Amino acid sequence: MENKGLFISLEGIDGCGKTSVKEGLLQYFSKFPVLSIREPGGTLISEKIREILLDEKNQEITARTEAFLYAAARSQLVEELIRPALLQGKIVLADRYLDSTIAYQGYGRGLDLGFLTTLNQLCTSGLKPHLTLLLDIDPAEGQRRKKKDIPDRLEKEGIEFQSRVREGYLKIARQESERIKLLDAGKDFKEVLQEAIEYIEDIWPARGRA
Repeated sequence: MENKGLFISLEGIDGCGKTSVKEGLLQYFSKFPVLSIREPGGTLISEKIREILLDEKNQEITARTEAFLYAAARSQLVEELIRPALLQGKIVLADRYLDSTIAYQGYGRGLDLGFLTTLNQLCTSGLKPHLTLLLDIDPAEGQRRKKKDIPDRLEKEGIEFQSRVREGYLKIARQESERIKLLDAGKDFKEVLQEAIEYIEDIWPARGRA
């Protein structure tokens, strides 16, 4: 059955401003039915997995185990919330999705990209966003923005890890330029949000907007 809704994901390294852009887009979509979700999380089961993944006490988690846990959380989220929402014609706005796995566990952790691509395919049954907004920022600036926050397990990995993740994201964006649109997250927030809205409006009529 064809999805009737619009699926948008937000991606980027820690401190890129995804949360702020997401809040701005929720205001933009305020007159439309929207499902706002985050990864990992979004459902009761997925949130419990999130607690395991981000708990700084769980330093023994291996890279492969980490990838499987993210995939399990995503699988539950897709089947329980995302796919039903799209079939109902809703807009789904996701803070992270499958590209995070390739960037973080692939380029960041060094896991085999083919393995992770297959894992993504299995846990989503091939469901990809219609549009992915990649907020690109220098890792040093990202760290500066996050310095007042209490870091979780992944955020403690440091600037070299975030640099590898960033390079991974940029490679993914070059490979899937039709779906993934690059935003300079170092610009003024209003400029970033406006550019995000323009990318959405480029594809939204094609998704059946009245």
